[in-house]
Amino acid sequence: MLDAMEIDLTAVVAEQPDPLLFATVSGAHLYGFPSKDSDVDLRGAHLLPAAELLSLRDPQETRSRMWFRDGTEMDLVTHDLRKFVRLMLNRNGYVLEQLLSPLVVHTTEAHEELVALAPGVLTSHHAHHYRGFANTQWRLYGKTAELKPLLYTFRALLTGIHLMRSAQVQAHLPTLLEEVPEAPGYLGGLIEAKVEAEHGAADGVDAGRVERDFEALHGVLEAAQEDSSLPEHAAAFGALDEFVVRRRAG
Repeated sequence: MLDAMEIDLTAVVAEQPDPLLFATVSGAHLYGFPSKDSDVDLRGAHLLPAAELLSLRDPQETRSRMWFRDGTEMDLVTHDLRKFVRLMLNRNGYVLEQLLSPLVVHTTEAHEELVALAPGVLTSHHAHHYRGFANTQWRLYGKTAELKPLLYTFRALLTGIHLMRSAQVQAHLPTLLEEVPEAPGYLGGLIEAKVEAEHGAADGVDAGRVERDFEALHGVLEAAQEDSSLPEHAAAFGALDEFVVRRRAG
């Protein structure tokens, strides 16, 4: 599904006004349950010229755009390197998933260096990010009764649990079902249903069981955080600071 659009994604990268240090695919494609009508979530980091940061005008640290290309909805968001690194240091699992996504559209030496520095920002407090994201998606599921937010809910909880235990960011839900023993077995069937329809209803879902599993996984995540070997504070601030200054100056 993604391979057919590689040429278009490369063209999107080439069209950006400032050089991209990397661009990857996130969203449902990364999470392992894209449907035929899923949009393509392209994420990355750009490098603003130093003059724009020194100017009286506010720099465009974040660029976002949504449009259709060859019949496919595109969703592009990139941050200037300085902002992206600040988000990394702010215990933001979302940007780490983008940085470490295996669905790489564009890469550079700077991207490779940033990936190598990523383990130094992981902390036990990243559990808060995934707990909060899961709660947001759970509330959305309560309003819409759609499969998409339900799968996002469980994906977030399982990613958080896996991270606390392994110190590795894994966002691919089918893989998480294999690597997190507490993952509900019925999620595989829900993934298959989601692939068939982007905004499909969660028909046949046992609401009581789903809620019990949601609450149980919150408990598993809390226990995994308490037992995690991850530090409380990021260790890579100095290295990332040097990296941003060097890349900007270069």
